Amino acid sequence: MSFSIVEAIVNAITTVLTTVGLPGLFALMVVESFGFPFVPSEVVLPFSGFLVVEGVFPFWGALGAALLGDLCGALLGYAIGRGWRHRLSGLGIGHFRIDAQHLDRMDRFFARRGEAAVVAARMVPVLRGYISYPAGTARMHPARFVAFTLVGSTPFALGFIYAGMVLRSDWNVISQWFQVLDIAFIGVVVAILLYLVLCAIGVLETFTLHRPRPKPASSEGPATEPPGQSPP
Repeated sequence: MSFSIVEAIVNAITTVLTTVGLPGLFALMVVESFGFPFVPSEVVLPFSGFLVVEGVFPFWGALGAALLGDLCGALLGYAIGRGWRHRLSGLGIGHFRIDAQHLDRMDRFFARRGEAAVVAARMVPVLRGYISYPAGTARMHPARFVAFTLVGSTPFALGFIYAGMVLRSDWNVISQWFQVLDIAFIGVVVAILLYLVLCAIGVLETFTLHRPRPKPASSEGPATEPPGQSPP
């Protein structure tokens, strides 16, 4: 296989796991759960399962290190979202600006469906690393966030570790498919950032959609007849 960014990432991850051991697994899962897209759990966890079969990692040690790192990274994202809430109002460009109404809407959503959103997101590759930020911004209760993060992360980690154990030396079959999603996601993020930069410097200003302003009501309206009287 020719050299590529994905190949370099995979080689770096496998090197960390084989040389550092379980602390390396913990550290990689912290970074992945924090939302860093270049450390995909779809590579980290299956290779950890392969190392379990090879006798390098104990099964419960690998699962525990993965879940603990997952939780620590999620809590870092949660803390940033919660601590920066007061700085979000007014942040953005044009129609992408966040105001108090958006924050209130986020609060209501997490009050009604926060548990389900966290559980579902933690089981979806790529998305799982970013649900922590809005959960913190919406001030979801920390104990609930921790509990439902573990509820969603446990089957995800268990499934990928077990898949790596079953596939053994062919563990990278799984990562090949999910790396496509990771690369696509990175491309979308880059495209959005590029669009916002172009809007900021005025290049795409003419392409920005603006709502038409309502015409001011005329101060002189049509004359009305007093009630009970008809015009001659």
